[in-house]
Amino acid sequence: MHIHGPSHLHGPQPVGAPHSSRVAKSDTTTFSGPIQDELQISDAARLIEQVKQTPDIRQDRVDAIRQQIAAGTYETPEKLDIALDRLLDEIG
Repeated sequence: MHIHGPSHLHGPQPVGAPHSSRVAKSDTTTFSGPIQDELQISDAARLIEQVKQTPDIRQDRVDAIRQQIAAGTYETPEKLDIALDRLLDEIG
């Protein structure tokens, strides 16, 4: 748009200069080969698949440990020593 003074307002004009010539580009795209689908698996999906691959819970073992905890016989000095050694190996 050109503005020439307060009372001389011209109508809309094209963005480019009127004397420039533009060559029309074709809208067709040329592919060099066949179109192939692509699959991207997220980290969350991989984690879910790993969880599905883990073995089932051994309910009999869980029940036995719960009974030992309830009876106060699960935590023994030997088990605590083993757990402490494993912790120190992991962080050290």
